[in-house]
Amino acid sequence: MKQFKDDRNIIIRIDGVYKYFAEKIILNNINLEIYKGEILAIMGMSGSGKSTLLKQMLGIICPDKGKIYLFGEDIYNLSTARFDYIRKKCGMIFQFGALFDSMTVFNNVSLPLIEHTKYDKYLITTIVKNKLELVGLEGFENFFPNQLSGGMKKRVALARAIALEPEIVIYDEPTTGLDPMASVSIYELIQDMEKRLKITSIIITHDVPNVFAVANRIAVLHEGKIIACDTPENIVKLDKPEIQAFLKTQMKFKL
Repeated sequence: MKQFKDDRNIIIRIDGVYKYFAEKIILNNINLEIYKGEILAIMGMSGSGKSTLLKQMLGIICPDKGKIYLFGEDIYNLSTARFDYIRKKCGMIFQFGALFDSMTVFNNVSLPLIEHTKYDKYLITTIVKNKLELVGLEGFENFFPNQLSGGMKKRVALARAIALEPEIVIYDEPTTGLDPMASVSIYELIQDMEKRLKITSIIITHDVPNVFAVANRIAVLHEGKIIACDTPENIVKLDKPEIQAFLKTQMKFKL
């Protein structure tokens, strides 16, 4: 197991974060450190606060209390220009890929390069081909999303997410709608990205069997609180009814 616990390796720090919607507490004093180069999974039942925490890490929803630091900077206390610079270091894989159906694979992957860089056409083409090769889709540049399988669409989404060479990639339910074999291949790809590109991966998922095989740590959210954050091996052994109940409800997971 890799060793990450060194302040110099902290890439995201969530410090005493609260979020309320009307009278309801959605996040209740969240404290979490995410380390450079690790694969961290955030898990919990529906309504536990996973999506809200994800949106706060991306700067979409402001905490009511507390701070979130990306690369040592308080993202809710930055100028727009500085926040945009920091945000470009983060890639995002949406639950259903969020590909543009009217655009080819090449155009989907090249979009962030066109929008956020001044690269010429030759360099953009080179980068797109390189990213597609990394995700195992070399030669699919001219295909449209409706010509691809679900797993291939996820791979295109990943190629697009890494086009700008991010240091962090966040995956929102990356295997939703995929068959078991395709799901395994996506997690193997996430692990490969960590090894080859040194990307920090944050995975929001219910996919217990597969994510436990690749994650360095699991953070378990329950009713807006992180009730455990540890290695998969230690999470399984925890004598906490909420965690054991969650594990037993998930796909064919055997304790």
